[in-house]
Amino acid sequence: MKKGFKNIITLSIIGAIMLGFTGCGSKTDKSSTAAEKEKLVLGFDDTFVPMGFKDENGEITGFDIDLAKEVSKRIGKEITFQPIDWSMKESELNSGKIDMIWNGYSITDERKEKVAFTRPYLDNKQIIITLADSKINSKDELKGAKVGAQNQSSAVDAINKEPEVLKSFKDGKIYTFDTNNDALMDLEAERIDAVVADEILAKYYINKKGKEKYKILKDDFGSEAYGVGLRKDDKELLESINKAFDDMKKDGTAKAISEKWFGEDIFK
Repeated sequence: MKKGFKNIITLSIIGAIMLGFTGCGSKTDKSSTAAEKEKLVLGFDDTFVPMGFKDENGEITGFDIDLAKEVSKRIGKEITFQPIDWSMKESELNSGKIDMIWNGYSITDERKEKVAFTRPYLDNKQIIITLADSKINSKDELKGAKVGAQNQSSAVDAINKEPEVLKSFKDGKIYTFDTNNDALMDLEAERIDAVVADEILAKYYINKKGKEKYKILKDDFGSEAYGVGLRKDDKELLESINKAFDDMKKDGTAKAISEKWFGEDIFK
């Protein structure tokens, strides 16, 4: 009995040691940089037309998706596309669940504190959209209006930079939505009076739904640029993507992708 008991204790100790080694190995894998991985996970909002979205057949498509596929070839990494909750994007990145935020991701000072950005590849503005028959014609006339935007979007950040304007909104707040589509649908249903959103998304949406239904104000909430968001220690991957962007610009590949989606070359 004693000998058998000793054998059990010995086996238990060996098992604990093996588990310890396994645990150490998993920590090493998790801490490895994205540049050392063969497969990278790209996180995106699958409702953000025309940057990255699901088409009527459920297929993932879009301008950023096409760019990412081309970059994938050039840097020698397989990229998989993972829809995420956009309000959790930085948490998803820094926890290691995804390796890139790439989906009309605006470069802002607030975001620079959390992630590293590639060079900007597209310009954008935060525009104000109302229905065509709305009496609102300027930013000043948003006083008392219900203004919508996507939760945790750069539109929200841009509005917050103008606290006096925000204070003038109905209830002194932004009505936030999970997606830009939800916000624009509430505008159509007249449950809100205006939407602040990325110009690129809004113009694409308006063209699809009918330009005659909407009005884009001359005023806006500022200009910005899109970049790819990476973890701050993924410097090698950042340099690889920047080089791919530069090469795509030089050889005309970026222009061809741009013209496919926008009818003109707007790649920076």
